[in-house]
Amino acid sequence: MLPFVCNGCGKCCTSLGAYIRIERQLTSGDYYCRNGITGEVFPVHVQPEYADEIDEEFTSNQGEAPGSPRGCIFMRKNPEGPGTVCAIYANRPQVCREFRCYHILIYNDRGTVAGRIVGHHDIQTDDPDLARIWSDEVKPLAVAAVSPKPADRSPGLITSPCNDPVWMQKVSAILASHGYRGEPVT
Repeated sequence: MLPFVCNGCGKCCTSLGAYIRIERQLTSGDYYCRNGITGEVFPVHVQPEYADEIDEEFTSNQGEAPGSPRGCIFMRKNPEGPGTVCAIYANRPQVCREFRCYHILIYNDRGTVAGRIVGHHDIQTDDPDLARIWSDEVKPLAVAAVSPKPADRSPGLITSPCNDPVWMQKVSAILASHGYRGEPVT
């Protein structure tokens, strides 16, 4: 398994970030926050280059961004290029540490990343052959893997087939038959 490497997409911050709320400001760069999902309270220290900006936003909005689709108050535009950065990355909460915006990296026969599996079983790729293989051969397996089976799960419960070793073995075999290799990400 490969280690997860953040690509700055901001999906964790936009989806989970709405649940991260500042409870109390200690200094211009230190806060107590609450995870709205687990109720966990945790301290954070904002990276100095973002402290004034976050302090101003927190003070003017009381830690909330009503109606903001952007999610977490600690998500910032990457000043060095595309994407986003987390202003509390070094001490972000556990829910953020465990978030994976992709589950599998798919490599072509040259060893270059050709695609990523995101969500439950969708692919992000610019490779038309890989997109066709995924659509025709792999996605039907994923749909079958997450379909309700009364003996196994409650009706309507959706799980990710990426966590199923049998599904991964089948997908790996399909990809290998076309010259690709899938690597799960931890």
